[in-house]
Amino acid sequence: MTTLSNAHTTVLLDELIEALDIRADGFYIDGTFGRGGHSREIIKRLGPAGRLLAFDKDPDAVMSVDKDLLQDARFEIVKGSFTMLMQHVKRHAVVARVAGILFDFGVSSPQLNAAARGFSFRFDAPLDMRMDPATGQSVAEWLQCASETEIANVIYEYGEERASRRIAKAIVNARSTTPVMTTTQLAELVCRVMPSRKQAKKKYALHPATKTFQAMRIFINRELDAIKTVLPQAVEALCPRGRLAAISFHSLEDRIVKRFMRDQSTPPSYPPEIPIMPDSSNVKLRLVGKKIRATQAEIIQNARARSATLRVAERVS
Repeated sequence: MTTLSNAHTTVLLDELIEALDIRADGFYIDGTFGRGGHSREIIKRLGPAGRLLAFDKDPDAVMSVDKDLLQDARFEIVKGSFTMLMQHVKRHAVVARVAGILFDFGVSSPQLNAAARGFSFRFDAPLDMRMDPATGQSVAEWLQCASETEIANVIYEYGEERASRRIAKAIVNARSTTPVMTTTQLAELVCRVMPSRKQAKKKYALHPATKTFQAMRIFINRELDAIKTVLPQAVEALCPRGRLAAISFHSLEDRIVKRFMRDQSTPPSYPPEIPIMPDSSNVKLRLVGKKIRATQAEIIQNARARSATLRVAERVS
C-alpha cells in the first residue's frame, strides 16, 4: 500500500494472471475492478475476440478507468456490485461460457487514503465507510440507532475483537451526550478502552482501532454476504476448465472462499455402514494447487500483500 497516496499496487498480480490461464478468445470477468491492475493485464493477453467485463460499486473506481480501456471495444465496466454478475452474464448470453472470473476482496489503497470516505482512522473525517456513498446507511448513522448488543456483536463477529463489549459500551455512553460522527471520535473511544502495551511489542503492531474499523466497514457494506452470494453465480457462469480466482485479505473472507471451493470440489460423503459409492456428479470445481501467499520480495515493496491469500479452482464438466 502506498502511504498517503491514491496510487494502488495490485497484490499478487503475476500469480493471479498465471492462475487464470488466460485464453486469447475468452470472456473474462473482473468482479472487483478497483484501479484496474488486473483488468489491464488481462486485456493485454486477449485477442480481437476476447472480452472483459468488470464490476465496481465505488463511483471513484469507475471514474478512474483510463481512456485506453474505455475506448477498447473488448472492455466494459458496470457500476454496481459483483452480486449482479449473473444478471450481466445473461445479458451477454455467455452463461457457462466464461473462461475466468477473479475477485480481489477488501478495500483498496485509494479508498483508505481518501479522507472524505471515512475508511481510515489516520484522518479526521466523517464516519462513512460505504463503498457506494449514494446508497445505504453510513457507519455514523448506524451507530446512532444500533443497540449496545448489536454494536458489540458486529465488532466481535466481523472484527474478531475480544474487547467488543467494552468498545460498544463506550460508544453508547459517548453518544448519549455527543453523536459519534467522525473517524477520530471513534478511534479515540476505542483507544481509551483498549490496552495497547502488548500490541506495541509486535513486529506488525496494529492500531487499537483496526479491528473495530474493519468490522464496521464489512458490516455496513455487507461484504461477507456479497461473497456468499456471488461465488455460486461464478461457478454457474464458468465454462468447463474456466478458472475462478479469489484474493482475500483476512480470515473471514478466506474462510468463505476456502469452504465454498472445498464443498464444490468434494462429492457428498456417507457413513461407512451405508454401501453407497460417492457420487461425483455434483462436483463442480477442481482445486488448482494450494493457497498462494505473497513472496517476501512483494511484501517488502507492498506491506498490504502480507495478509493476501489467493485460492484458485477450475470448473469441471
